[in-house]
Amino acid sequence: MIKKLFNIILVLVVCTTIAYSESFLDYNVTGNERVSTQTIINFSKLKKEVDLDKNDINNALKELYETNFFENVSVNIKNGILNINVKEYPVIQSIEFKGIKAKKYIKTLSDETILKVKSSFNKFTLQKDLNKISNILRKSGYYFSKVDVRIKDNPINNSVNIIYDVTMGDRALIDEIKFIGDKKFKSSKLLNVITSEESKFWKILSSKKYLDKERTEFDKRLLKNFYLDKGYYNVNVEDVYTQIVNEKNFSLTYKVDAGKKFLFNKFEINLPDDYEAKNFDQLKKVFKKLENSIYSYKNIESILSEIDKIAVIKNYEFIDVTVIEKIEGNNKLNFIFNIKEGDKFYVERININGNNITNEEFIRQQIIVDEGDPFNRLLHNKTINNLKSANIFKSVKSEISEGSVSGLKTIDLIVEEKPTGEIAAGAGYGTSGSTFSAGIKENNFNGKGIKLDANVTLTQESIRGKFSYTNPNFRYSDRAVTTSIESTSTDKEADYGYKTSLNKVLLGTSFEQYEDIYFSPNLSVTHEQLTTTAAASVNYKKQEGSYLDALFNYSLTFDNIDSSYNPTSGTISTIVQELPIISTDYSIINGYQVTGYKKIMDESVLSVGFYSRAINALQTDTDVRVSKRLFLPQGRLRGFESGKVGPKDGADFVGGNYMASFNTALTLPFLLPSFDKVDFSVFFDAANLWHVDYSKIADQGNTVRTATGVGVNIITPVGPLSFSLTKPITKADGDITESFRFNLGTSF
Repeated sequence: MIKKLFNIILVLVVCTTIAYSESFLDYNVTGNERVSTQTIINFSKLKKEVDLDKNDINNALKELYETNFFENVSVNIKNGILNINVKEYPVIQSIEFKGIKAKKYIKTLSDETILKVKSSFNKFTLQKDLNKISNILRKSGYYFSKVDVRIKDNPINNSVNIIYDVTMGDRALIDEIKFIGDKKFKSSKLLNVITSEESKFWKILSSKKYLDKERTEFDKRLLKNFYLDKGYYNVNVEDVYTQIVNEKNFSLTYKVDAGKKFLFNKFEINLPDDYEAKNFDQLKKVFKKLENSIYSYKNIESILSEIDKIAVIKNYEFIDVTVIEKIEGNNKLNFIFNIKEGDKFYVERININGNNITNEEFIRQQIIVDEGDPFNRLLHNKTINNLKSANIFKSVKSEISEGSVSGLKTIDLIVEEKPTGEIAAGAGYGTSGSTFSAGIKENNFNGKGIKLDANVTLTQESIRGKFSYTNPNFRYSDRAVTTSIESTSTDKEADYGYKTSLNKVLLGTSFEQYEDIYFSPNLSVTHEQLTTTAAASVNYKKQEGSYLDALFNYSLTFDNIDSSYNPTSGTISTIVQELPIISTDYSIINGYQVTGYKKIMDESVLSVGFYSRAINALQTDTDVRVSKRLFLPQGRLRGFESGKVGPKDGADFVGGNYMASFNTALTLPFLLPSFDKVDFSVFFDAANLWHVDYSKIADQGNTVRTATGVGVNIITPVGPLSFSLTKPITKADGDITESFRFNLGTSF
C-alpha cells in the first residue's frame, strides 16, 4: 500500500513539473536605463527554446537580484516571450564625510565601506556601512562618536548623493590600567610589557594613551608571550574589560590566569630514513641541556632556527617540521619534532600586494626563499618574521597557490602598512640634576626601510643634538650602515674648570658575525674646542685649544641574554677599543665589561657584573686630554656623588686613567606583594678610579670604594620613580658620599 502511494505521488510531481514547463522564442526587457538589455539577459542565464520550470524562473530572479543593480525584478513567459521587468537602484554620484578633519580617517572609511561612487545604492548595504563606520571609529578610540546619514535624491538621472554627518566627540582616554587574576607578577612589571599607557595631562605627544581596540589586542599577545617565556605554558589572557570612568575616560583591565609553571621534560626527534642522524647531533645536545629547565617558547624558536641551519648546511631543500607537545604529569612537557620531506615544489612567482608606500625592492630584500628556489616552509616563515620585525607593517600574510604547471607554486605576500613616523619627548629630575629630551623618527623613509632619527637632549651641564641615517641593507650586503652628525656643548666650569664644544661625524655598522657574537665598528671624525676658566689649574690651562681627531672604534659582544629588557638569564660580554688614526694628541682607550644574570627563586634574579676602562697617551710627554679622562658611570658606584670620587688636583676632581667596578644585585619581587606597583632590590658596589698621568703630586686615588644598599622602583602618577638608600662601606678622604639618590622620569 505505501509503495503504491509513493508511486502515485511521484507521478503527480513529474506531471506537475511537465505541466509548468515552458520555453520562449524571444526576450522583452523593460525598465532598464543604465544596464543594457543584453547584460540583463546574460545575468538571467535563461536560454531560448529550452524548457523552463518554476525553479529556472526563480533562479533567474535570484541571479538578477544578486547583481545588486536592481531594486525590483519580475520574470515571466507569455506567448513565447520572456518578459523581464526591472527597477534599477539609483547610482551613487558622490560620497561625503562631514565632521572629520583628518584625511587618514576619511581614506580609511572610504576604503572600508562597501558603497562606492558609481556603484548602485541600496538601504540594506547603507546600514551595513553605517555600522562599519561606527566600529572603525570606536577601534580608533572615538567611543563617543555619532554617525548620521543624509541621502539626496536626483530623480532626473536616478542618482543619489550620500552625506555622512559624523560627530567625532572626544577620543576615549585610558584613565587607569589594571591587572587582575592569578597574574604572578606585580603590575609594575606588566605595565612595561604592554604598549598602552595611562593618560596624564602632560602626555601631549603620546598616542598610546587613547583606548584602541587593536592596541589592546596587541597587548594581550604581548602579555601571553611574556608569560610563555617565563614558563607559564597554559597561561590565559582573557578578554580586555573596559569601564567608563567619566565622559571620556576609561578604566582598562587585563585578566590573567597564569596557571602553573612548566618544565621541559623529554625531547624526541624523528627523521626520514635517508637523513643522517649525526647531522642532528648538535640539536640533541641542545635537548639535553634544556631537560628539566623552565619552559620558554623562545627556546622552541631557537630549536627551529637550529633546524633551519642544518637544512641549509646539509642541503635539505624540502624539509618540513611539525612539533607535537604533550603534557606529562602536572607541569612537565614532552616535545616531539617530526622532520620530514615536505611537498617538493619550486617557487614560480612571488607577488607582493598592499605596499602603497614601501618600495617593492625593500620587501624582496627580506625574502629568503626567492623565485626559482625550492620551497622551504621554515625559511618561508622566517621571511614573514623578517618583514614583521622591520616595524613598518601592521600585518604580513602569505598565500600559496598552484603555479602554471605541476611542481610550481605562486606565493602572494600581502602586507598592510602602518604609520612609521614617531614624535617623542621625555623629562627627568633627580639628585644628579634634570634632563629633557625630544626627538622625531621616520622608520621607512622614501619607502626603502631607511631610518631617520633626529633628537636633542638637555641637562644641567650639556646640550646635545644628533641626526642619524640608517640604511638597513647597504649595497645589498645584509648589513645596516649608520651615518650620524652630532654636536655637543658641555659646561663643567663650576665643578672641573673647563668647557668643551664637540662636533662629530660618524659612519658605522653592526652585525651578528657568528651566533650570539656581534661586531660593531665605526669611523668618526671629531673637532673639539676646549676652554678653561681663570681659576683652572696650570695643567688644565695647558690643554686649552682646538683638537681634531679621526678615530676607529669597535666593540665585540657576546650576547645570549634572554631579553634586552629586565633579563633573567644569560651573559652579555663586550670588548671595546678606540684607536686614533689622526689626532692632535694620540691616546687609546681599551675596555671590557661583562654581566651575567640568573634566576634563583620566586622570580628573583641575581646579576653579577664587572666593568673596566683604561686610557693612555701614545706619545711621550703628552697627557690625556682633560675632556677624555675617565669618570665612573653613575650606576657603577652608588653611595657617592657622580664624578666626585677618585684623583684630585687641589680641590678639583680630575678623573683618572684607569677605572674598574664590580657590581652585584638581587631583585626581590616577593617582598611586600600587596604593593603592586613597587619593586625592591638589594645591591653591592665596589669600584675604583685611579692614576693621573700629568701629575705625580695629585692624589692618585688608590682606594677601593664599596657600598651596599636597597633600590626601590615605583610607578607613580607622574612617571616611574627610582631611588636608592646606600651605606658607603669604604671610601677615600676626599670622596663626597651620597646616601640617597632618586630619579623621576616620564614621557610626553
